Parts: sequence; structure tokens; C-alpha cells
Amino acid sequence: MKNTVKSNMQRWSIWLLAGIIVTGVLAGCEKKTPEMEDIQARLIEHPEWSKDAVMYEVNIRQYTPEGTFEAFQEHLPRLKEMGVDILWLMPIHPIGEKNRKGELGSYYSIQDYTAVNSNFGTMEDFKNLVKATHEQGMKLIIDWVPNHTAWDHPWITEHPEYYMQDSTGQITYEADWSDTAQLNYENEEMKRKMIELMKFWPREADIDGYRVDHAGHDIPISFWQRAVPAVDSVKEIFWLAEWNTPEMHPWYDATYTWEYFHLTTEIAEGAKPLHELELMMEKEQERFPEHAYRLFFTTNHDENSWNGTDRELFGENFENFAVLAATIDGMPLIYSGQETGLEQQLEFFKKDTIDWDGYEYESFYTTLFELKERNPALWNGQYGGDYKQVPVSDGESVFAYTRTKGENEVFVAINISGEPVQVEFPNITSATEYTDLFSGEKVTLGTGTVEIDPHGHLVLER
Repeated sequence: MKNTVKSNMQRWSIWLLAGIIVTGVLAGCEKKTPEMEDIQARLIEHPEWSKDAVMYEVNIRQYTPEGTFEAFQEHLPRLKEMGVDILWLMPIHPIGEKNRKGELGSYYSIQDYTAVNSNFGTMEDFKNLVKATHEQGMKLIIDWVPNHTAWDHPWITEHPEYYMQDSTGQITYEADWSDTAQLNYENEEMKRKMIELMKFWPREADIDGYRVDHAGHDIPISFWQRAVPAVDSVKEIFWLAEWNTPEMHPWYDATYTWEYFHLTTEIAEGAKPLHELELMMEKEQERFPEHAYRLFFTTNHDENSWNGTDRELFGENFENFAVLAATIDGMPLIYSGQETGLEQQLEFFKKDTIDWDGYEYESFYTTLFELKERNPALWNGQYGGDYKQVPVSDGESVFAYTRTKGENEVFVAINISGEPVQVEFPNITSATEYTDLFSGEKVTLGTGTVEIDPHGHLVLER
């Protein structure tokens, strides 16, 4: 059994030391130095169970006709079988009624940080779900919304100084989020209370981590340098930031790949050439330290509800970009319903149950996630293999790369065109035999051309 107390103490000490060093470096220069990245790479330590983990985002409201924790719990064995390791639940808290948008409101308008939405069930129901998740050998993290609250959160009347205010003293909100009031991270008392609230769920419900909404917007990194070690002192948990900048590491285990995601949708619609992916991955390698888990996905609740279905975003190349998300680097994320070919944009402010009409992608995802688990080349962060671009004879249609760790290698190539492509890989100069992940057949590279089907992919293992 892992010594949790010792592990927490080690991780806390590492982060504290890193914070002292990083703060000192930042004070002396604006740009991150190689020395600073080296410090971060040496000092970070992720939870052991996250090394080869796959994440699945759960929309409780829309997952079942009942829209409850108890009803969702019946899906746990199926998700475990599919290869899911971490369940991320969208906000589980009561939703504000004042200035509410739509019939049921936004999950991200938080009325009470230490209670559960009664539409989803009771606190006991939630704790049962956490326990059942653990019994399946999975972990459960919840959304945390530190940037704003609902307008009927008690702080509005009791502590208006906790909020951003305009020149007339009126509490303000960000963008068009009129159902929320923005918190003020210059207020020390509010920051102390927020940290104490974040301790509640690992202590009282045994959750395994937080996905932190809007983690870097008007929230200084110095807050996370305090908050993460404080919460980790209760239980070593997993931290995912909805943010896309390297300074969130090492305080966070994982961050979003927003730039990569938007580029893939532009490539899919023909607005950007395929070779831009190579430049993007070079940028990823340069900007982020080796230990940073980067979250790769083809959709999530925002993209699905506001920008389109999987097919609308990626067309006939959806499977190709799903393969990339599962293998290219970092940790893959899939969203509720993608395994059933989610052909609906789920409503955000009202009930809109997922149409579970066949689970036609379940085998596809299971195959990819089994590969990730058994082949260390695909593990996350510093635990996985090196990414290397593979030159191809047809760079307009085909993109290829390898992930390698020791004797383990995964070779991936996708063809985004609507025609079969005969492609050579000129840098592979000797015959190398692989096993095709989906067919089980032997494939030899380095002896001539290889044909890839229209909108097809090769995922090869050795």
C-alpha cells in the first residue's frame, strides 16, 4: 500500500521548493529560462495512478433520463471496461437562481461550494458514487469554479468586497456571463476561504482531484502556489487546469491543449494545411516542460454545446483526430456520449438526454485505451515515450509520427484526404515489422510504399 502521508509530504516539499526557486527566477527575468524548466522537470511528481490514465468527462444532467448520480453509477462497469481511468464530473453544486440562464441554469453558476445540486441527488448519493468509482479501480475528480459565483451565493450580501466592482461600487461579471459575479483575487480573506473550501471535498467525500475552470483568468499563479500544497495536505490529488500556459506547471498536473485543438478543427475544415501540425507539436515541445501532462481531445462540454458535433467539427476525419488525441502526447480526454457517436449538441441550460443509440465507437476507444495502458511509449508526461515527427512522401495528405520508450514503439499515420494514398517514409531505411492495432496483421515499413485508406489511419505497435 502506498504511504499517502509520506507521499503528500514529499510532493508538498517539492512544490514549496519549486515555488521558492521559480518565484526567484521570475523576479529576475520575464522569460522562462532553460534552467527554470529543468528545475520544474526534476521537481514535479504526479500521482502514481495518473501515469497511463485516460480521462472521461461526465455530464450528469444529460447522461441519463434521470440525470442523477445514482443513474449514472450504473455505467461505471462499462466505462471501466472501455479503459477509462479518471471520471471528471462537471460542477455538482447547487446552481444559482438569480439571473439564471435558461430553465435549469449553467452548471458554472455556483450557489454553494459545499453542497450538491438536488437535481442530481443527495450528498450521500454523491459519496456512494465516489466509493463505487473507487471499487471499479477508477478515480473521480470534480469541476471547481474559483473565478466567479452565482448572484445568490451568500458572499454577495455578506462580503461584497470579495467581488470585482466597477467605479460605482457595483459587482461586475465577465464577458456575457451575466448569471455569475466575478471574484476579486486581491482580497486576501476571500483567497483563504477559497482554499479552505477546496479542502472540503477530498476530506469529506474522498474525491481524487479537481478540474479547475478558468484557472488562470484574473487568478494569480501565487494563489495556486498556496492552494495546491494546502489542499494536497489533506489528500494527494490530481490537478487539471482549464488553461493553456506553461507557468501553470508544476502547480498543476495537467493543462489544456486549446491551440492544438483549434488547429485540428481548422485542418479538418480545410482552412489550414496539415503540415501546421508539425509546427504546433514543435511549439508544444519547446514551451512545455517534459513533466507537464497535456490534455488532448476532440470535444468537451463547451465545444459540443456551442460549436458543433464531432462530425460537424471534424467531418470524415473524426476518427483520425480521435486517434491523434489518444496517441500523440499527454493524456486523452473523451466527453459523455462520444462512444455512441454523439450526433447532438447537448443543450447547456436545460435537460437534453444523450441518445445512446448503439455505442458504435466504444470498441474503437477501448482498443486505443488498451494500447495506451499496455505500451509505456504512450504514457503521460515524463513517464511516456519521446514524440518524433516522421517525414512522409505526401505531406499534404499524410501526417505521421512515432512515440518511443526503450523497446516500445507506436507508429501513427493518418490520411486526411478522400482518396487512398500510397505513401513512403524516406527516413525508415531498413525493414521494420509492426503489428496493426486494429487488424492484428503484420505490417512492414521501410520496404516500399504503404497504402492508407481514404480518411484512414495506421496505428502500428512494436
